[in-house]
Amino acid sequence: MGKDALEHGIDQATRWLWDNQAGDGYWVGRLQSNSCMEAEWIMALHFMGLSSDPAYKPLIAGMVQALLTEQREDGAWQIYSEAPAGDVNATVEAYAALRTAGMSPDEEPLRRARAWIEGKGGLSKVRVFTRYWLALIGVWPWQKTPNIPAEVIRFPVWFPFSIYNFASWARATLMPISILSASRPVAPLPGGDRLDELFPGGREAFDFSLPKKGKGPVSWERFFLGADKVLHWLQNRGAVPGRRASVARGLEWIIRHQDADGVWGGIQPPWIYSLMALHAEGYAHSHPVMAKGLDALLDERWKLETEGGTFVQACTSPVWDTLLSLLAVQDVEAETLNAPAVTRAVDWVLSKEVRVKGDWAVKVKDTEPGGWSFEYENLSYPDVDDAAVGLMVMARLRNKPEWREKGVEDVLERAKEWVFGMQSDNGGWGAFDKDNSKPILTKIPFSDFGEAIDPPSVDVTAHVLEGLGLMDHGTDHPKVKRGLDFIKQRQRTDGSWFGRWGVNYVYGTGAVLPALHAVGEDMKQPYIHKAADWLLAMQNGDGGWGETCMSYMDPAQSGRYPANNGSGTRSTASQTAWGLMGLVAVARPGDAEAVQRGIDFLLTTQKDGTWDEPEFTGTGFPGYGFGDEMDFDDPAAVASLKQGRELGRGFMINYHMYRHYFPMMAMGRARKYLAKHA
Repeated sequence: MGKDALEHGIDQATRWLWDNQAGDGYWVGRLQSNSCMEAEWIMALHFMGLSSDPAYKPLIAGMVQALLTEQREDGAWQIYSEAPAGDVNATVEAYAALRTAGMSPDEEPLRRARAWIEGKGGLSKVRVFTRYWLALIGVWPWQKTPNIPAEVIRFPVWFPFSIYNFASWARATLMPISILSASRPVAPLPGGDRLDELFPGGREAFDFSLPKKGKGPVSWERFFLGADKVLHWLQNRGAVPGRRASVARGLEWIIRHQDADGVWGGIQPPWIYSLMALHAEGYAHSHPVMAKGLDALLDERWKLETEGGTFVQACTSPVWDTLLSLLAVQDVEAETLNAPAVTRAVDWVLSKEVRVKGDWAVKVKDTEPGGWSFEYENLSYPDVDDAAVGLMVMARLRNKPEWREKGVEDVLERAKEWVFGMQSDNGGWGAFDKDNSKPILTKIPFSDFGEAIDPPSVDVTAHVLEGLGLMDHGTDHPKVKRGLDFIKQRQRTDGSWFGRWGVNYVYGTGAVLPALHAVGEDMKQPYIHKAADWLLAMQNGDGGWGETCMSYMDPAQSGRYPANNGSGTRSTASQTAWGLMGLVAVARPGDAEAVQRGIDFLLTTQKDGTWDEPEFTGTGFPGYGFGDEMDFDDPAAVASLKQGRELGRGFMINYHMYRHYFPMMAMGRARKYLAKHA
């Protein structure tokens, strides 16, 4: 396709963006995850005595329908679209939720789910968080769940197990669970039902113990299992001095961390556990903190009616989506086509600047707040990735008089200085904290899902460097140099980079190459050409790129997405955009044909101005536990995860706007490249 087709595609994509802007000026797409969201809310509303409340009954009915819609033919529920297998945790939680909502175990969906669970080894395989949920409804003994002592709130920052050494999301979740662990509350199902049908050998014969981990008779994992038994023993005997004072202090921490919109941390786990912890400690539904948190669940910004059901999002991404949409508008040079829309969007972003110190300031004491959070309201946890994209967007506005008058220069400088302060000692940047890298935290029984820590990642570091480069900070800047060294050390032998927050090596590589170009790195260096060659090798026959979530556990799937019929590979819009932006940044004249083929894929698959993308290309947690790239050459480490390509410990995301603004960026950047090299 020629230049005119590309111009038409850009025009259509831009018009779609104008048409889908919210009245306040922001953009936001659905953040699609897995069925644990609906399942856990059904159980939580039961736990808090709200199942029969007229305000929540329609929501529960809609979530039940959502669960039934998402059930696989084999009876299981999965973590991401087209996963090679279901997940036992999601399936058990969905089963328990449907039973909590009143479904009979004899109904066909539950018969299929139960057969699948039994075929996978039964309840002994479920993770810690699933055990907590079963304990809350009286199915699992609290005595056999990891004991999180309420005294964790008292640990000083220098102590390894301080809450501030956990990742922000783990910290905000751990705190309310410590309150629940202290009181061990149970909200039995109607009639005292304990889901006995999930114990085919009888409850008395079932081993509820936590699985033993670690190699040999001596290991940190075994030590912590022993410590857990001691904690339970002490609690059983009331031999924990100052327990009520610790609980009270923990409750104060929780209340202090509630967001303005009623949520905690902008994400589902701390939100839902905090509500249950407060309820368990006697806070009435009408209490202002409880009322605000419960009302948020009914807010249309958090739930979505589709496919006949009600889906509740794990998180919302308005700041992230708006910043990236603005970046796309800038890349296609469309700011003047609808100046009022751009003005509303930038004004909205400026209004969301974080100007108070959050948890990050516990360790980063001499840095003033700046930057942005991911969600509508989340002052406690601004993130470096949003700040980095904010640098990219605001750097292009700083010299325009109308924006200088609105203080963009000051906003930009505050964001930059905050990002500088968040650089870790190894030169990279994590998402929410500095030097959040203590591996011992991954050994405790609590840490058997997602990631317990938030070490620096290549993709966040790359986004920071790209933002700094657009602010004219080059390779001679000490912060940039250290970031570059971090990235170079993390390059894989095949030339690609691991993607921590997006799927996966295409994401990581597509983030790094534009960053190298932005800071003025010599793009003719062999290591950069090796990365570009890897992208070329991963390009599909249709001109696009695609990569499955399976690559997080199967290196053979690196840069590949198996086709539906099992023959060949397929492409997605967002991953094609990342591949294109990587190649365009290297700017080799000989890659013009490959770039044109990638653009042709985007143009031929564009529909009504945008793209369809049912595939999950975003990542919450790969499920390794330690927040970094897995060493697949260490069989023992891989085996210890007890996770296959279904990603039972992971959390995958389909950001519904990735399919739009990333292709827009790629088309805008490719247009300039092709004008020079075609």
